[in-house]
Amino acid sequence: MNESWKRLLLWAPRLLSIAYILFISLFALDVFQEEHGFWKISAALLVHLIPSAVLIVALVLAWRWEWVGAAVYGLAAVMYVAMVLRLRIAAGMKLTWILGIALPAFCVAALFLVDWIKRGELHATKSAA
Repeated sequence: MNESWKRLLLWAPRLLSIAYILFISLFALDVFQEEHGFWKISAALLVHLIPSAVLIVALVLAWRWEWVGAAVYGLAAVMYVAMVLRLRIAAGMKLTWILGIALPAFCVAALFLVDWIKRGELHATKSAA
């Protein structure tokens, strides 16, 4: 594996994880459409940002231990799919939600898994540079 692929494989899950957390956090902004007071909106915003906070903690841990990122992102994707499949909405809507939310999480989990498997190779390049 050449050096540019090693660098890409090392940084891809981390950068995509940051992008995914920002994407998921955007869904919390819908609380501002509600007609409630400051404290209710603040509480709703905090509740909506819990998944983002969990993913931030996972990213911090995965920066050092890639298997944590693979496990947490994989588990989050599976939990989301299970939740969506129980909803009583059209199959097309379920598929759209799963592809938009769970598929990117599965991709990040897979990249962290590959990063963990290739850890010795990738981090040797990092420390040699």
